[in-house]
Amino acid sequence: MKAAQKTNHTKPYDGDDARWTAVVHRDHGADGKFYFSVLTTGIYCRPGCPARTPQRENVRFYASCADAEQAGFRACKRCKPDADGLAAQHAAIAARACRLIETAEQLPALDALATNSGLSRFHFHRIFKSVTGVTPKAYAAAHRAAKVRKALPRTATVTEAIYAAGYNGSGSFYTKSGEVLGMTPRAYRDGGHKETIRFALGKCSLGSILVAATGKGICAILMDDDPEALLRDLQDRFPKAQLIGADRSFEQWVAKVIGLVEAPTIGLDLPLDVRGTAFQQRVWTALREIPPGIVVSYTQIADRVGTGKRSVRAVASAIAANPVAVAIPCHRVVRSDGALAGYRWGIERKQALLLREQTRD
Repeated sequence: MKAAQKTNHTKPYDGDDARWTAVVHRDHGADGKFYFSVLTTGIYCRPGCPARTPQRENVRFYASCADAEQAGFRACKRCKPDADGLAAQHAAIAARACRLIETAEQLPALDALATNSGLSRFHFHRIFKSVTGVTPKAYAAAHRAAKVRKALPRTATVTEAIYAAGYNGSGSFYTKSGEVLGMTPRAYRDGGHKETIRFALGKCSLGSILVAATGKGICAILMDDDPEALLRDLQDRFPKAQLIGADRSFEQWVAKVIGLVEAPTIGLDLPLDVRGTAFQQRVWTALREIPPGIVVSYTQIADRVGTGKRSVRAVASAIAANPVAVAIPCHRVVRSDGALAGYRWGIERKQALLLREQTRD
């Protein structure tokens, strides 16, 4: 039996020894967590300061800039500890670029975005991806896709929605419309009109379950105490789609899904048809890589998708948007203190799923 991963409760910079190690290694992750002063120079710095490492006996630590200044030290002109932290600066750079992308009629060139940020092309690209988890091009594609999804039900024609979203022409959109919408643009605009979605309601040990699939794969696995609520959820997603009750072949899929719920460690050998933003897809991929019986924190998922602590809330939102319970195992994500936190299908179900994984033979 594989035990669940235990969360480390020790704060990373609790003691002076840990802080000194951060200073020696110029750990930018410690910036903003504490500050250090140097008695021989009369200045204070952030842990990631690139200046020469001082002698340990000349170093003192402070919780804030105000504490260091009250002790008589002035801010280092090189690392500027009294200015925004490096992480905050990078977040601001990415945020400005996102606004530029979102408000531009056409996707700005990478060089233009970099110049606007006062950075080289390579440096800007690296910072943007580290903050958002995706490249500027992927962010723009996800933003345009969202605009199309929003515009299609409101416009008179599909072409009007495509151009309103910033596509140069309908051809460039139609080549990827399946990835963006999960169906043809006209079917999406009409609330799933002429789209066929098979579904079945069933019972499992955790209550009612709904399994739905397009022609490409499973698009929803939902759980609730009330089967009618599950059906309403599916109808709200595709109000004009043709919802077809289970036939014999689809009942075999449902049986496999129920088997997965009863024994989450067995995995699911059925295709999935889930679509979201580029960032959501990265998060869902990271979730599928968590082995059964292991739990990870939201921060660890953020690290895995390359965005770090800055995007923990965004990661939590992407996890909450997961439409496929258990198959994309968002139940394996807990808070840093080990608490189960929220779960779209109920904390009790999350606890039961984890227990089944941890007590398997």
